[in-house]
Amino acid sequence: MKKKLIAGNWKMNGSLAANETLVKSLLAGMGTPACQVALCVPSVYLAQLQALVAGSAIGLGAQDVSAHDVGAFTGEVSGAMLREFDVRYTLVGHSERRQYHGETDAVVASKAQRALACGLTPIVCVGETLAEREAGKTEEVVKRQLAAVIHANGHCISEIVVAYEPVWAIGTGKTATTEQAQQVHAVLRSQLHAASNQADRIHILYGGSMNAANAAQLLAQPDIDGGLVGGASLKVPDFL
Repeated sequence: MKKKLIAGNWKMNGSLAANETLVKSLLAGMGTPACQVALCVPSVYLAQLQALVAGSAIGLGAQDVSAHDVGAFTGEVSGAMLREFDVRYTLVGHSERRQYHGETDAVVASKAQRALACGLTPIVCVGETLAEREAGKTEEVVKRQLAAVIHANGHCISEIVVAYEPVWAIGTGKTATTEQAQQVHAVLRSQLHAASNQADRIHILYGGSMNAANAAQLLAQPDIDGGLVGGASLKVPDFL
């Protein structure tokens, strides 16, 4: 049975001093964790985090990766660059990237492809808006988003992580019920099984306002393999 994966997404938060305090406190408090742990941090802090988590149980993650290898793409960071900082994971297609930066399913699929080619594990984010859920389109939306990544990556699909993050539950304090979350995770699991005979090894994380109060109940669901934790990842006792 695979270990759960708990990944923190710091979003655009942090400072050199705050990061050091947070990470040192996490390392002091977690001992030998029963799960896999990752922190996805702003790219300007990757060098600092590389040093802070070296030799520890915390895997380093980026929050985005370029769909290109090299070239005139000002402001972007390639997978090869991330690897030089011992980055293991990168978020791909987070709802905020889709919403604020216009990332399409095709762009997300391409970013996942570049991450895999560079030896990174893409955490592919999928999820519906409140309007889409209310229109009964949840399954249609998440399957379409994941299908693009499956189509672009073929047999490598067993190397990805999927994160279901209902857009209406991110940073809002609202959380999908355990039944709602499990239902969508089961849909995604079935879709992955149709694409790969190694689908059981793929982590599917829940990423909609998971926190210390609701984590145990969510993680007890059969198809929820971990969490993509936002605000709670910035609070030591909550994340621990």
